[in-house]
Amino acid sequence: MSVLGRAALAMWWDMAPERLDDFQHWHAHEHFPERLGIPGFLRASRWTSADGGEDIFVMYELRDHAVLSSAPYLERLNAPTPWSTRLMPHHRHMVRSQCHVLESRGAAVARHALTIRLSPAPGQDARLRGAIAVMAGEAVAAPGIVGMHLLRHEAPPIEATREQKIRGGDAVADWVLVVVAYDPAALAALAASQLAPDGLVSLGAVSGAQHGTYTLAQSATPLDMA
Repeated sequence: MSVLGRAALAMWWDMAPERLDDFQHWHAHEHFPERLGIPGFLRASRWTSADGGEDIFVMYELRDHAVLSSAPYLERLNAPTPWSTRLMPHHRHMVRSQCHVLESRGAAVARHALTIRLSPAPGQDARLRGAIAVMAGEAVAAPGIVGMHLLRHEAPPIEATREQKIRGGDAVADWVLVVVAYDPAALAALAASQLAPDGLVSLGAVSGAQHGTYTLAQSATPLDMA
């Protein structure tokens, strides 16, 4: 399995341009080290909108889903630092999915990323997962694409945390497809063909999947922060 561990935390939000410098300084030099110091956090990666917009995409790769309800993680979520407390209200339109890794092929980190937030149609879970697994195996051997990963959200049995309350609550993506590439044209072609909205519906997804494209800003493991 290419994603490190068996779980992942996938998040999207908007950050206003006037807050971006402070956010990036905080996220690189306080937040990543803090999160990667928690047992079970194996890698952290942050991408920014490929078109220069305000979108941020972050993925944490985790040992297993139990990390999301572990005491060390909850301790941090319920005791944010002053810097975190100042910036959390500016994480606008937060979508936060606490996921099991269903399928993982190829690399999990590359310069360019496509994310698709989707849901299976009723009774179509197995068909959709199977179709994406076949597609992933083919895609990672194609020029330009280096990885494809399918995640499924499951909320851990915990109360709303202090960080969530500061942000005003988070939305959730049901299933998450992450495709990473070294060639943005190859990524765009895949998004416009097999992974286009109509293509996903034909594979068993409900209509209304949300696509986003991003460029890598930073990726790190606990050893990088030592």
